[in-house]
Amino acid sequence: LTSVTIGNSVTSIGNQAFAYCSVLTSVTIGNSVASIGESAFYECKALTSVTIPNSVTSIGEKAFYSCKGLTSVTIGNGVTSIGGDAFSSCPGLTSVHISDIAAWCNIDFTDSNSNPLFYAHHLYLNGEEVKDLVIPNSVTSIGESAFYYCDGLTSVTIPNSVTSIGEDAFYDCDGLTSVTIGNSVTSIGSSAFFGCSGLTSVTIPNSVTSIGAFAFSYCDGLTSVHISDIAAWGNIDFYNASSNPLYYAHHLYLNGEEVKDLVIPNSVTSIGDYAFSNCSGLTSVTIPNSVTSIGYSAFSGCSGLTSVTIGNSVTSIGYSAFSGCSGLTSVTIPNSVKNIGGETFSGCSGLTSVTIPNSVTSIGDYAFYNCSVLTSVTIPNSVTSIGGGAFYNCFGLTSVTIPNSVTSIGQSAFSGCSGLTSVTIGSGVESIGTKAFANCPDLLDVYCYAEYVPYTYSDAFDGSYLQNATLHVPAASLYSYWASYPWGSFGKIVALTEDETGIDELKGENGKVKTALYDLSGRRVQKGQKGVFIQNGKVMVR
Repeated sequence: LTSVTIGNSVTSIGNQAFAYCSVLTSVTIGNSVASIGESAFYECKALTSVTIPNSVTSIGEKAFYSCKGLTSVTIGNGVTSIGGDAFSSCPGLTSVHISDIAAWCNIDFTDSNSNPLFYAHHLYLNGEEVKDLVIPNSVTSIGESAFYYCDGLTSVTIPNSVTSIGEDAFYDCDGLTSVTIGNSVTSIGSSAFFGCSGLTSVTIPNSVTSIGAFAFSYCDGLTSVHISDIAAWGNIDFYNASSNPLYYAHHLYLNGEEVKDLVIPNSVTSIGDYAFSNCSGLTSVTIPNSVTSIGYSAFSGCSGLTSVTIGNSVTSIGYSAFSGCSGLTSVTIPNSVKNIGGETFSGCSGLTSVTIPNSVTSIGDYAFYNCSVLTSVTIPNSVTSIGGGAFYNCFGLTSVTIPNSVTSIGQSAFSGCSGLTSVTIGSGVESIGTKAFANCPDLLDVYCYAEYVPYTYSDAFDGSYLQNATLHVPAASLYSYWASYPWGSFGKIVALTEDETGIDELKGENGKVKTALYDLSGRRVQKGQKGVFIQNGKVMVR
């Protein structure tokens, strides 16, 4: 079979009707056909072109799958849905022809391979290639994958009639250099402009409330984002970092002027996730008292930021909110803040000091990770937990005091703090995580006020040369620490103060005296004796 003409009396072409007709070169579909079934022309490899008449409303799944000889296809205005993989494995396609942009925008493409543009890359409207695309005013939404891989597009104008831009709508249109988005668009779908590397600027209207995952991912040509309302911008629901065009652009413009000194308006109550992420053009930020929360990664990667003022109503600072703000040298956290999220200030390599207020109850994982020049930190008595890696690689810290309120110190919390010489651990600490104080080679003194030895991982002090350090503990607990690993590895274990009595009693698990102690000369250490300490596993008397 080399050619087929389907008469006007036929209303549908069934599933697999012409599947594997490998030498079929031409097909004429009559104007009464309303549907083309699944795999109808599956692997008709010799077919070079096909015209879908206006009467057809649906094209089934894999209808033209692996028609490798197909170079052009004409889609009629009546088509409203095209099934999954309908034009998959049609690598020979070079052009798609239509006569109505509005009808094309409304097609329901099941997936990207439903759209013949996946291979063709060039769309023709009444014989002319579409380069400067103007969406008609009759269109209210641009469907998913509508212009997928349409490399021929150079500009797109979306009118005020459109309220949504579908997922993958302009995916990988790498010839696109200009996009105008109408003032009625409220949502931009996932990957809508993914891979549009030719885009240099984009204007986001105030009407937009959500931008899907990866919407502007790999738009690495972007240099500017334009808006007209900071409050509206701060309220956009960005799904992830590359939903925000600032991920690549780095510079935000408000009514034509670049935003450097950002003042959040008093009408704003929360700053959304990723709102100003990677906006390296920012130098200062003022957050008013109206704001109660700062979202996930809200200012992450703002490397030019040197000053931040946080209002007194902020109760939560989100995960990674200021991570990578390498220009920040100091930050004041207001008393209203209850929690410092994970990685909040991680990578703030210029941060030298931070004061944590009494309102804070927890410091999240890696909150100050790689704050390499941080020399001073005050942890208040309100804090009950210090997260894993909270101060990891804070080389500048020389001493740290963990208050009595803290019950747990997370894994690697102070690991790599190579400048640390003194650590004070409060009496409330019950557990110390793996490698919590690892690789602190200059550690000389650890003051631990906990009467009961905290549950401690054996590698908590790995690489910290404990044989050169002194452990200061309650006198009554000397033996308990000496008998516990890794505490017994300290070169010297002494009572906390000279005025404290030595060992009144050493309680074992049953509450009774566990053993007698002797000094190096063999003399028994008397109950209540002062100046008792343990060195290298031996009881010593001053």
